[in-house]
Amino acid sequence: MLNQPTPRLVMECISKEFPGVKALSNVNFRLFPGEVHSLMGENGAGKSTLIKVLTGVYSIDGGTVTLEGEPVEITTPLEAQELGISTVYQEVNLCANLSVAENIFIGRQRMKNGRIHWKEMNQRAEELLLRLNLKIDVTQLLSSYSVAIQQMIAIARALNVKAKVLILDEPTSSLDRDEVNQLFAVIRQLKQDGLSIVFVSHFLDQVYEITDRITVLRNGRLIGEYMTKELPRIELVSKMIGKKLDEVGSKAEVNVQKEKGEAFLQVKKLARKGSISPFNLELHAGEIVGLAGLLGSGRTELARVLFGADKADSGEMMIKGQKVRFHSPKQAIAHGIAFCSEDRKAEGIIPDLTIRENIILALQGTRGWFKYIPKKKQIEIANDYISLLNINPNNPEQLIKNLSGGNQQKVMLARWLIIHPHLLILDEPTRGIDVGAKAEIMKLMHSLSVKGMSILFISSELEEVLRTCEKIAILRDQEKVTEIENNESVTEQEIMKQMAGGVN
Repeated sequence: MLNQPTPRLVMECISKEFPGVKALSNVNFRLFPGEVHSLMGENGAGKSTLIKVLTGVYSIDGGTVTLEGEPVEITTPLEAQELGISTVYQEVNLCANLSVAENIFIGRQRMKNGRIHWKEMNQRAEELLLRLNLKIDVTQLLSSYSVAIQQMIAIARALNVKAKVLILDEPTSSLDRDEVNQLFAVIRQLKQDGLSIVFVSHFLDQVYEITDRITVLRNGRLIGEYMTKELPRIELVSKMIGKKLDEVGSKAEVNVQKEKGEAFLQVKKLARKGSISPFNLELHAGEIVGLAGLLGSGRTELARVLFGADKADSGEMMIKGQKVRFHSPKQAIAHGIAFCSEDRKAEGIIPDLTIRENIILALQGTRGWFKYIPKKKQIEIANDYISLLNINPNNPEQLIKNLSGGNQQKVMLARWLIIHPHLLILDEPTRGIDVGAKAEIMKLMHSLSVKGMSILFISSELEEVLRTCEKIAILRDQEKVTEIENNESVTEQEIMKQMAGGVN
């Protein structure tokens, strides 16, 4: 146990509910002086909600918060800052067109005789940055410095409000290894100074390198609090995804093996800085390849690079033996690649359009807006795919926002199937939908692959990956760490070990 017997921050029985969603249910969280505490969990676990409760973005529906032994009610971010609770977010929330010193003191400028005291403000900014082992010209614009230095400036701003609790939300997501080492040196120094630090990250290696304690959430509930050095990595993974080690075994059924067609996609050392390390990948016609890994492992980032939604910085990509380089999704679509995003609300459906209009979007896009598809033909096409995918309700003029999540997902699939892609990338296609809809989508994937379509399948459900894919690429900390051929002997536990980086 840590030497400090009394926690600085105690959150007890915290509950928060949104319409139709119990985001937090009786969650407890403790934070000690001079410790780095990791908050871990997959999508929907409640991490962001807990942080927003602590920082006054959300009010709590139930529970108590105690800081330095005194009960507190935090109703606004300003109140949180005044209490000494500061947050540095993944996207640096500063003003690029202001100087470093101005950013550190924004809203709290040093004044003298009714005017900004520039000399004192610049001097104080330099002192704060020196505490972080950073010596730069604070009169220069923020935009003239790298993301890593901007991250340090954001931390200096947080410390300027006499922080007792510093929350670092995915602080290393855009940093290279040297920059991470620099940040960790700062974190260790702040820890020695007695600061309490909440470290939110999906990088397991970094969590085990820098943190003292881990709290795991799942589906809005507390799974447990653990000393980092006492929690094996594979146990952490199992707690995050909700699979006990003695419960995971062979898949329920083995995917029917098919003869491989010709190679459709070949990738060599393709990479994007800050998103995905150089990776190799090959997909054949009619092959279903799975991507397995925890949230933040690089699964979606890899898919976005393949689809041209994010531009690759290095490496090469070949389609049917011909070298290609995508600068936009339009180019990927022209080469027969379709991408069904995991975030169907933000990147998929157009909520105020009908089922028909949503289905027809990709096909109309490939033809161009000057070759308009007549409405009669649109209805005919929409009805064909509504029938094929069993979309309910079956009225093509129904607004898509009124459909269930599973039926919205089917509409997204219909949109891409209309253009007859050679490669279909499915990112979490079964998330948030009922069992029946899941079964239909899995069955459809198999039938499409039998007809020769290549499928890249991303899912947090290892059972789905094992049941569906012939080959599985496993990712960890934005890197593809291994690739395995799926067969009857491959188990969920084996994949979890690879995701965790080993047993220990």
